[in-house]
Amino acid sequence: MSEKNTPSFELSLDEKYTQMKIIGHIKSCYPEKFGVPRQPGIVKDVVSELVIAPEWQPKAALDGLNDYGYLWIIFVFHKNNTSNYHAKVHPPRLDGGSKGVFATRSPHRPNPIGLSLVKIKEVADDRIFFWGGDLVEGTPVLDIKPYLPQFESQPEAAGGWSAQIHKNITVEFTDFAEQKILQWMERKQDFSLKKSIMEIIQQDPRPTLYKGYEQKDSPYRNQHAFRLYEADIHFRFLSEDHAVIIDIIF
Repeated sequence: MSEKNTPSFELSLDEKYTQMKIIGHIKSCYPEKFGVPRQPGIVKDVVSELVIAPEWQPKAALDGLNDYGYLWIIFVFHKNNTSNYHAKVHPPRLDGGSKGVFATRSPHRPNPIGLSLVKIKEVADDRIFFWGGDLVEGTPVLDIKPYLPQFESQPEAAGGWSAQIHKNITVEFTDFAEQKILQWMERKQDFSLKKSIMEIIQQDPRPTLYKGYEQKDSPYRNQHAFRLYEADIHFRFLSEDHAVIIDIIF
């Protein structure tokens, strides 16, 4: 391509397009990044909320959304702790391997924008309750759009490198942790908690840095914890495909 035909990316955009508006925020059972599912739908039974800000007249703006089954949420990765751009990133599931950032769902992008497909549970007043979220508490939301299965479902689509990686991780509870999860479920009257904890650990939430030292002396931590609702879930990996939950503190 000749130089004169090279497209310019120095676009002059009207201010109204460069200043995005927040339409609402997420209320989630994940108060911290660690332990948040890496994709929507992995932990199916947890319920999150999207609270729409009053200035967008939510009762009118949400009219008709209850007729849909799923919802796209466009949001900001507000917990990113770096603004450095890298064309290659290291997805946790590749255990140290790298891919181009645009071939991944990495939060570390030129614009820290995320996209999640979630299942609508209920639309009520100024909020949407949904299942299967992968969003941390307080996530700012830029927009929502109903999922249109008649146009957007493409079952024959190639899944790229992510479809080729599957690890079966066995998750067990110690006797002590088993007693604690029963107490917690009874207290919250939520009997899906045990299943949700197992689904979170089955995706191996550990950063790549902490992997590969199972049953070895490690310069890093071998025991980990993530927060779900008000509880801290303590676990460790005995091998790369076997994890044990040690304690639940609530």
